[in-house]
Amino acid sequence: MTFQSQSTQSLSRIQQNWLAVNERRLLTWLCERMPHWVTPDRLTATGMAGALMTFVGYAASNLASPWLLLAIVGYVVQWFGDSMDGSLARYRRIERPSYGYFIDHSCDGLATLLILGGIGLSPFVTMNVALIALAGYLLLSIHAFLSARVLGELKLSYLSAGPTELRLMLIGLTIMMMVLGAGPGLFGRWSGFDIFVGAVGSILILLFIVQTMVTGRRLALAETAERIPQGSARIGDSDKRTA
Repeated sequence: MTFQSQSTQSLSRIQQNWLAVNERRLLTWLCERMPHWVTPDRLTATGMAGALMTFVGYAASNLASPWLLLAIVGYVVQWFGDSMDGSLARYRRIERPSYGYFIDHSCDGLATLLILGGIGLSPFVTMNVALIALAGYLLLSIHAFLSARVLGELKLSYLSAGPTELRLMLIGLTIMMMVLGAGPGLFGRWSGFDIFVGAVGSILILLFIVQTMVTGRRLALAETAERIPQGSARIGDSDKRTA
């Protein structure tokens, strides 16, 4: 427990997505006006409720497409809870680094499972394709957590996009589902929605592979550089003893 607390406190958060600056201003504005009875734990629960709403909206779209509106509202609720819990804790200086890190990222994984599982249960995207996107997200999450351990860096965005940009993209996709409907597949058994979600998932997997290679090379160079001075010192000591 001591090691976890120290490591989470020293993490460097790297967030370079397009909306980061404006989103931070909005979150700070909301934190300043948040009632005292609103706590980070309640906001985390709110985020999970939003993910569940999105799951129900997609699954119920088999009955009627207007249920997709519930999925869109769920994305907004999930963004609010997920983005505000840590922001409020930092604003009020009531952080619990190890607990917050563990609960927040555990809930992120479960929320992503609910969202993509719901998409796979909808009539617009097959479950196989949705699982590819889920695998890509989870692989990038694994990379982020491993990098936090070995580099002390928690990377929250890739290709200038982070969770908020992904939510906006999925909201746009959901609106297109409402406009175009399910219909027959454009590419045999695969619909245009399948192609889009599958492409996003494939990009995430490719990003994981590239980032793994980049980080691995960075670590190898750093550890090699650490060993060289030690080897040089040993050689120098040997020469002195010989003389």
